[in-house]
Amino acid sequence: MIRVAVVLPEKAGDRAWDYAIPDDMVGRIGPGARVKVPIRSRSVIGTVVDVKEEEANRELRAIQEVIGETPLILPKLLEIARWIADYYCCPIEAAMTCVLPQAVRSGDVSAKLVRHLKILRDFSADELEAIAKRAPRQAEVLGILLDESEAVPASEIMSRSGASDAVIRTMARNGWIEISSVPVGRDPYGSESFLPTTDILFNDSQRVAYEAIEEAMLAPAEARPILVHGVTGSGKTEVYLQSIRKALELGKTALVLVPEISLTPQTVERFKARFAERQGEVAVLHSHLSQGERRDEWHKIHSGKACIVIGARSAVFAPLANLGVIIVDEEHETSYKQEEAPRYHARDIAVLRARLEPCAIVLGSATPSLESWHNAQTGKYRLSVMPQRVDDRRMPILRVLDLRRVGAGGDSLLAPALTLAIESRLEKGEQVILFLNRRGFSTSLQCNACGAVCQCPNCSVALTYHRDAGSLACHICGHTQRAPKKCPACADPGIRFSGTGTQKVEDAVRRLFSKARIARMDADSMGKKNSYRETLEAFRRAEIDILIGTQMIAKGLDFPNVTLVGIVNADLGLHVPDFRAGERTFQLLTQVSGRAGRGEVEGEVFVQTFTPFSPSIQFARQHDYEGFAEQELEFRSSFGFPPFRRMVLITLRSQSIERAEFCAITLARKLKIELPEGAICGECAPAPLAKAKTYHRFQVALRGPSGRALARHVRKTLAALPMPEDVFVAVDVDPVGLL
Repeated sequence: MIRVAVVLPEKAGDRAWDYAIPDDMVGRIGPGARVKVPIRSRSVIGTVVDVKEEEANRELRAIQEVIGETPLILPKLLEIARWIADYYCCPIEAAMTCVLPQAVRSGDVSAKLVRHLKILRDFSADELEAIAKRAPRQAEVLGILLDESEAVPASEIMSRSGASDAVIRTMARNGWIEISSVPVGRDPYGSESFLPTTDILFNDSQRVAYEAIEEAMLAPAEARPILVHGVTGSGKTEVYLQSIRKALELGKTALVLVPEISLTPQTVERFKARFAERQGEVAVLHSHLSQGERRDEWHKIHSGKACIVIGARSAVFAPLANLGVIIVDEEHETSYKQEEAPRYHARDIAVLRARLEPCAIVLGSATPSLESWHNAQTGKYRLSVMPQRVDDRRMPILRVLDLRRVGAGGDSLLAPALTLAIESRLEKGEQVILFLNRRGFSTSLQCNACGAVCQCPNCSVALTYHRDAGSLACHICGHTQRAPKKCPACADPGIRFSGTGTQKVEDAVRRLFSKARIARMDADSMGKKNSYRETLEAFRRAEIDILIGTQMIAKGLDFPNVTLVGIVNADLGLHVPDFRAGERTFQLLTQVSGRAGRGEVEGEVFVQTFTPFSPSIQFARQHDYEGFAEQELEFRSSFGFPPFRRMVLITLRSQSIERAEFCAITLARKLKIELPEGAICGECAPAPLAKAKTYHRFQVALRGPSGRALARHVRKTLAALPMPEDVFVAVDVDPVGLL
């Protein structure tokens, strides 16, 4: 018998299903195979996760069909899926949805077919001359095809000859040419050309990092993960590129993970340019691809035609065989953590995959996560430090502007010193980045008379005003409504906007610098498929003077003409109820500051803040990662927070606040029974975001020395405690956020 994982609606899809193998299919089915199976009164497609030799103790329904000739899932990836299901407390079928993307899993997206033309017989010069007199277009088509040995795309023939579709069909009816449909891969970068680049000579620290990676590739079974701690602009990407070239020379493949979709276009450009002779072997995987593009890129990888894969979080499951190196760029980024089940962390899965393959793995960052830094300090990881920028360029000067003293000029949102600095840089033809990690125009709409704030009806947050649409929007559930002209509570017309978002910054900057070319990059302005790529390319060509954006412009981007970065409000993420708030603020400040001064002109960074003496800001000001890490780790150790203890966060949600709270209290009480050694379980408490998408939310947190032991205890407890139909439980092992 076999066990098949099938994705079904929530509450129904909490286990795999057993099936019998028909006699005519014995030997054709193995782990990773796709099969059609009956469930109740319908047929669905699932994935074989196990083949069992023992006989079933009950009569089983038989599978109906085997999809494809060979399994789509590599054995190592199937092993990873099982590990994810066990460690992250999720059903195996949920883990399988990560390994096999929807565009491949569903089978609904077919290959792109393109008409090709091929000539069926020879034509003498006399024949062609006769045809040309009565049908010159047909003769033109024949002349082109006679020079080709293979079938040619019909669109190309029609473009070169001027022939219409009717002409082509007539020639086919005459038996002169054959029209066939040929599968063609949808390449998201097929219309672009890339100028080849060559390897750059390493400096000493780059050489040391490269040699460590090379050593790991030559003996991967004994190698430890390598943490490359390189300051912004230290040349980490060049080390990655030459490491990949070495992997290709060894006959192996390479996987590169980047945290943000916005980084992917520039990363793809760099890699395709460096490996220009193998551009067709570079595949890209991220969520902004169309379903067809994603399907074709996946099959390109699975078939072995791609040897380099670049992508965001889900690319860690790319079906690459014979891996030589995995590179996780900006390894500290929280976007590597999946927010929905299965809540895996792509960085940690990459480390696991490197151990299973085995292959070298490189974790790179200017601001490593404290988990990775701790692993390096304790010897679990190998540390390679790149403390200087390439060509001895200086780190940018970081100036802290205390808004309690200097304020901002009128309603410009920018302090006078920052305004003058922008003017100076623009006069010199240099570019500026302004960063604010909050989109929208104003963060709330509040009444002057009664103090009422326009709240989301579905979530416990204030609605954000978006002036472009003249509406209020919730950034949690997506609820929108028209902005009122008077207070909904007391009808006073003195309702006003408060707080600041990127739209408001853009409006102020346009008034201050009316001649400057300004663009904004955030989730609202980057809705179209190619918006990221087009905006960044325009910025690279210096067609934009000032770029305003959220965290999507804060890291990884390399623009030599950017000499000034302004951080409009450094306090936004600093005062939230999360023990990682200080770490995230330090990382974000350091990363966005690193966009300045990457060319020959020294960079300058202005940080506007109401809390200038925060350790996160002061250590970032000095570019002192090690100092910050030492202080923060001491705090974490004192209170038993990660990385010294592992953590599991359980969130219960229901539209009934009473039922959600009762179930959370009951669960906390049950979890305290037979806790793993050294583990502690907190009391039930309302989540910091107490209501989201109409659901009331409560949390229970556990901490202990072993994440696996905590996960097993949680899974065992939940299995023995059935939940009501209207109460949903989410288990987050190793959470990166507590909201």
